[in-house]
Amino acid sequence: MNADALKREAARRALDHVRPGMKLGLGTGSTAAHFVDLLGERVRAGLEVVGVPTSEVTRKQAEAAGIRLTTLDETPELDLTVDGADELDPALSLIKGGGGALLREKIVAAASREMIVIADETKAVATLGRFPLPVEVIDFGLEATRRAILRVAETAGCRGEMKLRKKADGHVFVTDQGHLILDAHFGRIPDAPDLARGLAQIPGVVEHGLFIGLATRAILAGSEGIRVVERP
Repeated sequence: MNADALKREAARRALDHVRPGMKLGLGTGSTAAHFVDLLGERVRAGLEVVGVPTSEVTRKQAEAAGIRLTTLDETPELDLTVDGADELDPALSLIKGGGGALLREKIVAAASREMIVIADETKAVATLGRFPLPVEVIDFGLEATRRAILRVAETAGCRGEMKLRKKADGHVFVTDQGHLILDAHFGRIPDAPDLARGLAQIPGVVEHGLFIGLATRAILAGSEGIRVVERP
């Protein structure tokens, strides 16, 4: 199967963990979109659940699929979030934010009793950092924030360049919350929790794409079938 078919198989397996009446976090990205699509089929067949979308893109998809939606203000505690990942390591630490929704994704995941990651097997790595780490920042003091991030990264054993994310048309990418994203090309992150703690202390950083201790299970689809990884 090609990569897209593998993503759909992982999403299909995640549906096994959905029960009637559940309050679900709905992720963002190409793999999560498969889950929302398949969940919509179940909902139209009679499954009753309610979802909190992690982006405007997911909200529109879920509405079109007929999935009843809520907000974290109305439903502050969720049963399960199903989302993709740009990378995951053996401890189920993640890099997320390739789609630009990392802030809402982390808020929703943190409000959930369980987070299942769905991905194709290529997203599993021994050490995080091959995928550029997204860092969501405000526009005020951007250069000062960028330099602060680089200093923190160096202390955590990471070096590399940071690029302001832009869209295909050359315009600066702006998140659903009106922020910017700096993509850190570190190559390898030797201690993800240490870097995460450092980034959280920088005033201009709204959030970063390191998801530590949030994912409880990963469903990985590969050429030899489905592999399930539980957090140690």
